[in-house]
Amino acid sequence: MRFDELSLHKRLLQAVDHLGFTNMTEIQQAAIPQILAGHDLAASSRTGSGKTLAFLLPLVHRLLTSRSLNPRGPRALILTPTRELAKQVYAQLRLLIAGSQLKGALLLGGENFNDQGKLLARCPQILVGTPGRVANHLQERYLQLSGLEVLALDEADRMLDLGFAEELKQINSAADHRLRQTLMFSATLAHARFDLLAAYLLKSPKRLAIGEESVPHQDISQRFYLCDHLDHKQALLTHLLTHEEYQQAMIFTATRVDTERLAREYQARGFTAVALSGDLKQTERNAIMDAFSRGHYRLLFTTDVASRGLDLEHVSLVINFDMPKAAEEFIHRVGRTGRAGAKGTAISLISHKDWSSFLAVQALQRQPVSFSEIEGLTGKFRGLKAEARPTPTAPARLAARGEAHKGKGSRPLPAGHPPKASSGKPGRALRTPEADQDRGGFAPPRKRKPE
Repeated sequence: MRFDELSLHKRLLQAVDHLGFTNMTEIQQAAIPQILAGHDLAASSRTGSGKTLAFLLPLVHRLLTSRSLNPRGPRALILTPTRELAKQVYAQLRLLIAGSQLKGALLLGGENFNDQGKLLARCPQILVGTPGRVANHLQERYLQLSGLEVLALDEADRMLDLGFAEELKQINSAADHRLRQTLMFSATLAHARFDLLAAYLLKSPKRLAIGEESVPHQDISQRFYLCDHLDHKQALLTHLLTHEEYQQAMIFTATRVDTERLAREYQARGFTAVALSGDLKQTERNAIMDAFSRGHYRLLFTTDVASRGLDLEHVSLVINFDMPKAAEEFIHRVGRTGRAGAKGTAISLISHKDWSSFLAVQALQRQPVSFSEIEGLTGKFRGLKAEARPTPTAPARLAARGEAHKGKGSRPLPAGHPPKASSGKPGRALRTPEADQDRGGFAPPRKRKPE
């Protein structure tokens, strides 16, 4: 289906044509009509499938073709889990509203709070930001959302993983307008906490699941190598970065320390390399990503801060130096390549400490994996066998047969006395669903670093 077949504002059709887009992707074709019809939406689609335009186009169309409910506050708010993704969404938004009367603003942690307050005083109609910084502006009364018409959450599952549940509740309460339309995009709809959030934020939503996020992308070839230890990993990494054909490569590690150490080592080897992590100041992160996107560096060593949303067209190789803790994050890392029909390669290095994460990824993708080898760099590690189950104790065996254990010290419970639940820790009560009711069904907020 073509974009010009939609009843979009002519300015948007001109912008889409200028960007070189003609035919809609599957998620755009399914989501845009539902959003234009005014429905709340919960949608999932694989990385690189065009989700950003799927909600930006109908959102901007609504603001161009209808009157504001409250001229003093923003009409639309787009939330993302990371600053890098927020910047990319904002960049696409600016292309769509260029030449119109609509104004946008970007609210990110790590940047000057008072300067952002001055931007809000100019009454921009569309805000893009991270939940923590938006909540901060609500608390300081720089921002009011009583007239908000559209609330869009991009990578909503990741916001929950990062512990933003309380901020999302605060934003929802401040923007509780009966005419508000809410859009949620996620890596997968099969996320238990996503369902809780959707039930809390959405009203009679339409649900779309386009393709399976867990199915390996056809444009991305994957390889897995077994490693004995850290030195073996680095020898494999050096061989791959020296012999593979690629334009730019992203190498994912588990820690900031490793990103910086590896970047220095490969700079010394003659590579143009740079390190990126969440511990850097926002201005530093911005400068690094801008330089990498312009091709000033060939290698980007990074933590998961760069695993989502970034559209880097020259990245043709992704290497998992360390496997991610969450299997879903593996899909997003790999999705930094093979975008928009381009071919890409994803390589994962699996050592003893990565084995459980590897098994989780294998189960998520539901495909058998064969390990590759490089001549002269084959190690001894061959994976770990499944752990044997412990032999049940005599009371457990008897309980399984419905018999009472008559061993030393055992005595029956008094009649009508329920068995005592055990939490595994003395003096600690078991959690119950009722315990979460005063939080609107959300789990307790996780501790995280301030933005």
